[in-house]
Amino acid sequence: MRARTTTTRSRVMTRSRLVASVSSLLVVVALAVSGPDATAAPTARPAPSAASVAGATSAVESLGIAGTTWTVDERTGKLRVLADSTVAAADLVGLRQVNDRFAGAVTVERLEGRLRTLVSGGDGIYASGWRCSAGVNVQSGSTYYFVTAGHCTDNLPTWYTSSAMTMLIGPTTGASFPGDDFGVVRYSNSAVPRPGTIGTVDITGTATAYVGQSVCRRGATTGVRCGVVTALNATVNYASGDVVYGLIRTNICAEPGDSGGPLYAGDKVIGILSGGSGNCTSGGTTYYQPIQEVLSAYGLSVY
Repeated sequence: MRARTTTTRSRVMTRSRLVASVSSLLVVVALAVSGPDATAAPTARPAPSAASVAGATSAVESLGIAGTTWTVDERTGKLRVLADSTVAAADLVGLRQVNDRFAGAVTVERLEGRLRTLVSGGDGIYASGWRCSAGVNVQSGSTYYFVTAGHCTDNLPTWYTSSAMTMLIGPTTGASFPGDDFGVVRYSNSAVPRPGTIGTVDITGTATAYVGQSVCRRGATTGVRCGVVTALNATVNYASGDVVYGLIRTNICAEPGDSGGPLYAGDKVIGILSGGSGNCTSGGTTYYQPIQEVLSAYGLSVY
């Protein structure tokens, strides 16, 4: 979603009671299991087959429900589908029917808020009334660029340092959205600084995300926010109906205008903010385009 530029926006228990309670609980568990193996310890259900998960993934995608995101849960092996507040009850039924078709390969959960790309007015990088955040500066030979989100650069040819559009940065030279979500802008004005940093952090290279990794992001609206990577290879069908694949999911919040900003760990950049749900008051979830894909696509490197 793009938003036009506007004005600003014990109970204490004794040891004996505890032992008695635990013993009672064990009896209840044992009685709850019937048959010759009634006293056997319960075992975890096996993960669904790769074929059933693949089939469920295709089925979920074919439904084309805007406001949904899905990824394979590393702990259970199931396809975890999250549906935002815009998804109707009938569509939730359709998603749950996929689970019935593919032998319990899917979990469906509600997601607070609305999945959206994060573009709005305010400070940042500007083009014809729209605002995003610059990602990381990169180069190819002696030519310098910055990477941002593709939904920012899509059909927006020229970028400036302010909403007044008096200081030119340069033109968009590449964009991929939907499918991917990355864009590249070339510096054509030598008067605009282009340090190889994210805020005060000197960036020395890139890194590949992994679940549980501690990461931070930086954006023009909400500054530096930190959290952890919660999933990889996520697909998001934004409320606009645009679908993006292969994204990194984190528990970090963001708000409109943060789109395009970098995700990083230490001095390594990991990704570019695509979108998310929630906000930085009540909390949120965000999704990132992995950085290596855009650098490879255009022969670019960080410095």
